[in-house]
Amino acid sequence: MARATNAGRWVLAALVLSLAGCGVFGIGSNSDAPKPTPLTPIEGGLAMKAAWSVSVGKAKGYSFMPELEGGRVYAASADGVITMIEEDTGRVVGKIETKRELSGGLAIEEGKIIVGTLKGDVLAYDVTGKNVWTANIAGEVIAPASASRKVAVIRTADGRIFGLGLDDGKRKWVYQRPMPVLMLRSETGVLSIGGDVLAGYPGGKLIALDIEDGKLTWEVTVSLPRGSTELERIADIAGVPVLDGPRVCAAAFQGKVACFEIQTRNMVWSRDIWSSRGLAVDAKNIYIADDNGNVHALDKAAGASVWKQDKLAYRRLTAPLLVNGRIVVGDGQGFLHVLSPDDGHFLGRLPTDGSAITRLVPAPGGLVAQTAGGSVVAVRF
Repeated sequence: MARATNAGRWVLAALVLSLAGCGVFGIGSNSDAPKPTPLTPIEGGLAMKAAWSVSVGKAKGYSFMPELEGGRVYAASADGVITMIEEDTGRVVGKIETKRELSGGLAIEEGKIIVGTLKGDVLAYDVTGKNVWTANIAGEVIAPASASRKVAVIRTADGRIFGLGLDDGKRKWVYQRPMPVLMLRSETGVLSIGGDVLAGYPGGKLIALDIEDGKLTWEVTVSLPRGSTELERIADIAGVPVLDGPRVCAAAFQGKVACFEIQTRNMVWSRDIWSSRGLAVDAKNIYIADDNGNVHALDKAAGASVWKQDKLAYRRLTAPLLVNGRIVVGDGQGFLHVLSPDDGHFLGRLPTDGSAITRLVPAPGGLVAQTAGGSVVAVRF
């Protein structure tokens, strides 16, 4: 893998600078940064429309994820407000004033709305806005929670993972391991599925914890660190792993994307594509946006390249999302792009508020996006 291009150096520097508290999406003004590839018109494109847009408050460098539950969209902002929106109409039906600066979330698990703060507070509310419990875990919470089997799983910026009782917030366990001096400041949480918690770590490690007691049950290496400097040797798994039947797949920054058999932990295949985003998977392919802005489709059986879309280079893409059999990515300039899963050609495009798209979630008839500028947008197509 080539590692000496100016573009690669800028991406690496930008992501590591986020250690100082800057969000990845806030570094695009660097004069040395490669310019985003200009967009070209799409002929006969998909009919896309913004059904509604609601301002919920700016992200201030954090990466908030909206959630859908019971016909409502829930969205948090850095100023401490959780906004509840009717998914069909965009009507604001309620707000929760947490009276704290929020930095992590939002997640909804079993009727509880969970958010976090830089001071280590984890707050749980019910859908009426009542504070059910508050816990302090003494670490910056910048990732959404996850939950399974009555355990809320919280990850802090320093790599610790906490298991809290979903009903009362009491600490059940904490997992921690030695961390390198340099690592990506990632807003990526964990994946809780059944009795397992899957999480990525520096050094290209993908681990599984027992959700009941937090003990390490297995560990595999997605990608080994390479290079002569500490900066070049960063190989963090910064995206949430994706499950595909009996397999789990993950990608590492400055490393590889790889799939493993869960039962045996044997590697099925790996490819030299580095990404700090997550993955998407359908019946045929794995989809990944690399850190230079290229979108790849890989045959999930063997990892062979199916197609590559390079017309979004340096546009700071989100992780791909599968919606109605199509691939959607957001970019750092506030555009949503819809791609064909067959060959990667553009099917549609929609602008939002001009600020970076931070998160995408599927919704009936389309998706909901949240932006760094504080817009929550429902898109139909």
